[in-house]
Amino acid sequence: MNTVELLQTLIRIPSVNPDNDPGTDKVGENEIAEYLAELLSSHGFDVTLEEVLPGRPNVIARCPGPDDRPRIFLGPHTDTVGVTGMAFDPFCGDIVDDTIIGRGASDTKGPMAAMITALIENKELLAGLPIAVDFVAFMAEESSQHGSKHFAELHAEEYIFGIAGEPTSLDIVYTTKGSMWMTLAAKGIAAHASQPERGSNAIMTLARSLDTLQTDLIEKLEGFNHPILGRSTINIGTIKGGTRPNIVPDHAEGEIDIRSTPSLLAAGGAYVLVADYIKEKELPLEIVTAHENPPMETSTSDPIIQQLLKANPQTQLVGAPWFSDAAH
Repeated sequence: MNTVELLQTLIRIPSVNPDNDPGTDKVGENEIAEYLAELLSSHGFDVTLEEVLPGRPNVIARCPGPDDRPRIFLGPHTDTVGVTGMAFDPFCGDIVDDTIIGRGASDTKGPMAAMITALIENKELLAGLPIAVDFVAFMAEESSQHGSKHFAELHAEEYIFGIAGEPTSLDIVYTTKGSMWMTLAAKGIAAHASQPERGSNAIMTLARSLDTLQTDLIEKLEGFNHPILGRSTINIGTIKGGTRPNIVPDHAEGEIDIRSTPSLLAAGGAYVLVADYIKEKELPLEIVTAHENPPMETSTSDPIIQQLLKANPQTQLVGAPWFSDAAH
């Protein structure tokens, strides 16, 4: 099986992340994890499926050869984003105009197919290398990064370097922003819309508070810059609240996304920035949930990065505004 055929096979195994809006009932990473385990085992890899959440494992495939060597790993993620609104079969894996289409073709079943092909085609060399090259596939990268965090907690001491499989046009992304998703809520008092003065509109309270928060935090975030990544940013992504148009809503929630630079992390992080601001301004907002991931910055003088550059002189060292498993 060549790389194209392998990628088509991977696309045809649905592995949609169940969070947010999957757009299908074909969710979870178990089926693709089992396929990868069987494939890599057949080529001499020692494969373990580590269940992180029920039915959602990481795949850890150790290459043939001695255990007493430094180890690195190639690490794509097995989950994909949802398929709502796609104009074609998201799991077709067809070739259209010399392009392989389907959910995950780029992010990250394409990198996964390339990594697996490289390992299988060079399996006879792996046992004799001074550094072991393993394959690790993470579940749940598209939300919460449970897989990479679980792996880091259990296996960080076993590895000296990891390469996350993301679509980078073959450039080396050595630094990325971190991310924080936070849900904020506002409370109100329900009343009939014929007498709105008897209530308190939670949606309007939330909207006014978020407007103030965004305006002021944009200015604060401009102070947390990075020479490659630029400034930290904020986005208000969702607002929901109310039950009927003729009822004054007594509850509303909004979700914000902050992309953080290393300097913001050093100053305490995005959560602390928002929490302190809400307290300082006495905004009528409650933090319901928050999930913060750190930025990632690897030294460009790292010997493995230098080897990668030597192997392909066309490769560039770049930064990226997005977040990936690499940070964990």
